[in-house]
Amino acid sequence: MSSIFYASLFLLELAFIARAILRPNRQPAARIAWVVVIGVLPIIGILLYVFFGETNIGRRRSRRKILAAQQLPPLVPASKAAASNLEVKVPERFETLFRSARSISPFQTFGGNSARLFSVSDQMIDSLVADIEAAKKSAHLLYYIWLTDNNGQKVVEALKRAAGRGVQCRAMVDGLGSRAMIASEHWQEMQKAGVRIGVALPIGELLLRVIKGRIDLRNHRKIVVIDDHITYCGSQNCADAAFLVKAKYAPWVDSVMRFEGPIARQQQHIFAADWMSNVDEDLSEVLAAPVQATELGFPAQAFGTGPTLRHSAMPEMFEAMMYAARREIIITTPYYVPDEAMQNSLCSAAYRGVDTTVIFPARNDSFVVAAASRSYYPELLAAGVKIFEYVGGLLHSKTFIVDGEVTLIGSANMDRRSFELNYENNILFYDAEMTGELRRLQGEYLEKSRQITAEMVAAWSLPHRLWNNTIAMLGPLL
Repeated sequence: MSSIFYASLFLLELAFIARAILRPNRQPAARIAWVVVIGVLPIIGILLYVFFGETNIGRRRSRRKILAAQQLPPLVPASKAAASNLEVKVPERFETLFRSARSISPFQTFGGNSARLFSVSDQMIDSLVADIEAAKKSAHLLYYIWLTDNNGQKVVEALKRAAGRGVQCRAMVDGLGSRAMIASEHWQEMQKAGVRIGVALPIGELLLRVIKGRIDLRNHRKIVVIDDHITYCGSQNCADAAFLVKAKYAPWVDSVMRFEGPIARQQQHIFAADWMSNVDEDLSEVLAAPVQATELGFPAQAFGTGPTLRHSAMPEMFEAMMYAARREIIITTPYYVPDEAMQNSLCSAAYRGVDTTVIFPARNDSFVVAAASRSYYPELLAAGVKIFEYVGGLLHSKTFIVDGEVTLIGSANMDRRSFELNYENNILFYDAEMTGELRRLQGEYLEKSRQITAEMVAAWSLPHRLWNNTIAMLGPLL
């Protein structure tokens, strides 16, 4: 009997090793890591592969997402005048960045945009509430995490009031990140008040959910679109800076931009695709009206990434930003677990003389990510990258500035979850003035940070370095 068991286990092990090797869109390091884990720990390795080995949300959900994207109409200018304002050019050396974004989401670079930067969570929520209060047609919100705290309830009440006066309000949250809100009375009260609610990637029955697809593939997006003309994009969830679910790391330090202009229609497009993928409601008519740009403004382009979209789109965008830089790169990200290409791109920028600075949080809410991130410090420092760790809270801001002119802001982190597992949304724009405002905010982060030197890293103990590098080895699996 035992021989039959071991023979069956061996065949099963071979089958999973073959599946790990043959899986498309997988880096060689990930293939090797899975082969080793399955080979060394057969039963545990097979179970780990079943739960975490493939970026699969389920066939039905994949089909719905593809169908939703196909149903949505293209974005076209309203008139010659509108087209004139929309067609704002970017310098030739940055054009490749916008073409890269266009290859991810089918949007043109739209001019006619303006923006305002928020670096204080409460101020952003107050602005959002004011926009919902002033909404005339629609208010659409999508958040990975929406808490039932002070700021979370402020937005709930604003949506209820807006729905009461006839504004079409839609609120969508991720099934895992916002599970507390979904289970609360506030969620049901919004629905009773006329707010249409939706859950992205609902958990449902846990066992069935695991069988149908990975439970840790999440909708990490943060999208707000008001009246098809105002949109918010950045790192902040719908919550207080105290972030009660992880209060010991507070305050959570975020940055969000409030845009006005045709860029809102592109965010609306991403929202509509998510909505139609999870809710039985066709929003094609919401996007039927031609795009207008009533005023001159800077060029911007939105794009959305995710596991059912083009593989490695997000890291390709980050790498394109790095290679476009001639003078300066400044990045803030809470989570840095790069693939080999991204690590090399960042080092390459510093090697060729670009003033390259990265700001991480000193205390990370994920000890695994913190360890993996620090394993990359020696190579970055050797290349000349300046590394700072923010000590004023958990720096959750996700910003990327190139040469003081181009900005990338949104929900995506520089880690493998954002590259392969999460649905993310970002906006790329060219404007020296707004980029300058964000650059000044990054300067404030630097003032509250300690610089990490090669001497400090060299002084780390052997167990410390062993832990960091061991965790980093698991990156391809995670």
